[in-house]
Amino acid sequence: MQKYFNKMKGSTTSPPRVSLLEIFWSWVGAFLGISAVAYMNYNVLDQTDLVMIIGSFGASAVLIYGAIRSPLAQPRNLIGGHVLSAVIGVFFFQLFQSQMWLASALAVATAIAAMLATKTLHPPGGATALIAVIGSGKIHALGYLYAVIPVGTGALMMLVVALLVNNIPETRRYPEFWL
Repeated sequence: MQKYFNKMKGSTTSPPRVSLLEIFWSWVGAFLGISAVAYMNYNVLDQTDLVMIIGSFGASAVLIYGAIRSPLAQPRNLIGGHVLSAVIGVFFFQLFQSQMWLASALAVATAIAAMLATKTLHPPGGATALIAVIGSGKIHALGYLYAVIPVGTGALMMLVVALLVNNIPETRRYPEFWL
C-alpha cells in the first residue's frame, strides 16, 4: 500500500521559469487567436443560429500558444482531437439525451479513447465532446454541423494564428510536426 501512495510524490522537480519574452509571445498568440474566433462569433455570426466560440478553445490556446512544443499542441492533435471529439459528443447526445449523465460520461471517455487510438490526443477535445452534450440549445440544434462550425473552423482559425505568431521570434518554432 505504501508503494502505491509513494508514486504520488512525483519523481522530478518542477520545470524552469518561462522567460518574459516567451510569456509575451504566448499572450500575443492567445489574444489574437481568441480574438479572431470571438470576433467571428459576435460580429459575423451574431444574427444567425451559429456559434463560433466554445469554452474548450481557451484550453487549446494554452497549449498552442503557451506550450508550443508539446505533442498535445501540434496541428494534428488540435484539429483532429477537436473534430473527432465533437462528432463523438454529438453522437452520444443524440443517442442518450434523456440520460445526460450517461451521454456526458460516454462522450468524454470515448473521445479520449478515440484520440489515443488516432494519435490526436488534445485534452481540450474532452471538453469539446462534453460541450456537445451539455451545451446550449444552439449547440444541440447544430447536430453534426457542430464538428464543422464552431469546432473545426474555430480550431483552424486558431491554428493559422499559431503558425503566424509562434514563428515570429527566432526562439520559437511551430509546429514540431504535422502528421
